[in-house]
Amino acid sequence: MKRLLSLAMILIASISLINGCSMMSPKYEPGKQYHLTILHTNDHHGRFWKNDKGEYGMAARKTLIDSIRSEVESEGGSVLLLSGGDINTGVPESDLQDAEPDFIGMKALGYDAMAVGNHEFDNSRKVLEKQEGWAGFPFLSANIFYKGTDKTLFKPYKIFNVQGNKVAVMGLTTEDTVKIGNPEYTSDLDFRSPVSVASKLVPELREKADIVVAATHMGHYANGNYGGNAPGDVTLAREVSGIDIIVGGHSQNPLFEPDVQNNTLILQAYEWGKYVGRLDLVIQDGKIQNYQYRLIPVNLKKKEKDADGKSIYTLMEKEIAEDPAMLALLTPYQEKGSESLNVIIGSSNGLFVGDRSVVRKQETNLGNLIARAQKEKTKADVGIMNSGGIRADMEGGDITYKDVLIVQPFANMLSYVDFTGKELFDYLTVAANKEVGSGAFAQFDGVSMDVKNGQIMNVKIAGKPLNMNATYRLAVNAYVASGGDGYPKITDHPNYVNTGFVDADMLVEYIKNHSPLKVEDFAPSNAVNRM
Repeated sequence: MKRLLSLAMILIASISLINGCSMMSPKYEPGKQYHLTILHTNDHHGRFWKNDKGEYGMAARKTLIDSIRSEVESEGGSVLLLSGGDINTGVPESDLQDAEPDFIGMKALGYDAMAVGNHEFDNSRKVLEKQEGWAGFPFLSANIFYKGTDKTLFKPYKIFNVQGNKVAVMGLTTEDTVKIGNPEYTSDLDFRSPVSVASKLVPELREKADIVVAATHMGHYANGNYGGNAPGDVTLAREVSGIDIIVGGHSQNPLFEPDVQNNTLILQAYEWGKYVGRLDLVIQDGKIQNYQYRLIPVNLKKKEKDADGKSIYTLMEKEIAEDPAMLALLTPYQEKGSESLNVIIGSSNGLFVGDRSVVRKQETNLGNLIARAQKEKTKADVGIMNSGGIRADMEGGDITYKDVLIVQPFANMLSYVDFTGKELFDYLTVAANKEVGSGAFAQFDGVSMDVKNGQIMNVKIAGKPLNMNATYRLAVNAYVASGGDGYPKITDHPNYVNTGFVDADMLVEYIKNHSPLKVEDFAPSNAVNRM
C-alpha cells in the first residue's frame, strides 16, 4: 500500500512538473541577440481603400507587411504589428458599414493589438463590441474605467512572448475623449489621466516583462507643448520612467525619426496608412541594444511639373502591388458603399473651405453653410457648428452624397433649444471663447458680436440687439448639445429637442433646396469680431 502511495505521489508530482513546465514561458538565452521588428500604423480613419491617385489602401499594405514578415522571419527574427487607434470615421464607404471592412482587413493583416482611440466612441458600445469581434485582436486601454469602479472597459495590456523575451504592450487613450468623444456613448466611463495610470502600471509590467511598449492614442506634441490638448506622448515619456517604446497616434503627424525622451523611443506613422512604421530592434539579456527606424510610404506620390509645366504625380518609392486576396476581401465592401454615394445632389460655383488647418482657426464659408443649414432646418435664430465636426473641403462643381459625408462623417443628430436672451448670452460667451486651433472652435450663423478679454459685447441676432428677456432658438448638433468639446450641456434643458435628423442628411437637403450654391453668399463676414 505504501509502495502504491509512493508511486501515486511520484506520478502526481511528475504531472505537476510537466504542467508547470508547459505553463512556463521559455526564457531567453543569456548573451544571445534576438531580433524583433515592430510595425505600426495609426489614425486609419476608414481608409481601407486606395485613393483616386492610387495611394495607400490595405491591399498594398498587406503586400508590404507580408514582405517584411517574410524577410524578418527568414533571418530568425519576429514581428509585432500594432495600431495607435482611431480606425473609425472619415470615409463614407467605411462609415456606412460600421468600419467592418477596416477591422476585417486589420485581422487579415495580422495586427497583434491596438490602442483605443477617441473615435472608437463615435459609435454605440454595441458597435464597438462588434468591431472588436471582427478584429480578433485585443483593443487595449488601461485608463478607461467604468465610473465609480476600478474595472477597465478594455484589457489594459497584453504580454507577448517573443522567443523567450516578454514584451508587454499597454494601451492608453487621450483623456480628451471625454470632451471630443460622443458624450452619449461615454457617460458611464471615466477617462483617467494616462500619466497617473501608467505611473502605477509600468512598475508592475517591468516585473513581468523585459520590454514595455505603450500603444497610445494621445498625440505627439514637440517638446511637450500640448497647448489646449490633453498631455501627449512626450509628457508621458518624461513623467513615467520605464517605457521602452511608445507607438502613438491622435495628432496625425509623421515622425521620420524616433523622438527620444527619458530613454523612451516615441514613434508615430502619420495617418490613413500612408506609411508603415518599421522599428528593427536588437535585444540582448532582455534589453534593447540597438535599433533602426524608418517610415515606409505606401504608394505615396509627390507632385511635380513635367516638361510642359503640367502637374504630374510620381511615386516617392517603388510601387507596392496590391495583394489579390485582400482586394477580393475588400472589393464587395467598396462596391456596396459606393452604390449609394455617387448620386449628384447639387452643385456650387466654388470651393467651400473645411480643411482642419483653416476651419479650426477662422470663420470659413463651409462653417457658415453648415451653421445656416442647421438654422434653417430647425427654424432657429442662431446656428453654431464646432469646427472639429467639419472634416474636409467641399470642392466646386457637382456635389455628391459622398462629398457631404466626407465633410460631416459623424452622423450626429441635429438638435435645438429655446433659450431666454440671458441663457443665449451665457452660451455664446462660452462658444465665442473656444480656443483657436482646436476642434471646439465655433462657426456661427445668425449672430454678430465683439469679443474682448473673454467678454462678449454688442451682441446682435439677425442684426438686432440681443434682448435678455426675449426667447431665441439655438441649433447645434447633438454632440455639442451633450457637452462635447466642452460646450455647456443643454440636453437636460426643458426646451431641448433632438430632431432625429442626421447632420449630413440635413446638409444634403439644404444643398438640394439651394443649388447651385454661391460661395459669395456664405463668405466670411467677421461677424464675430475678436478684438
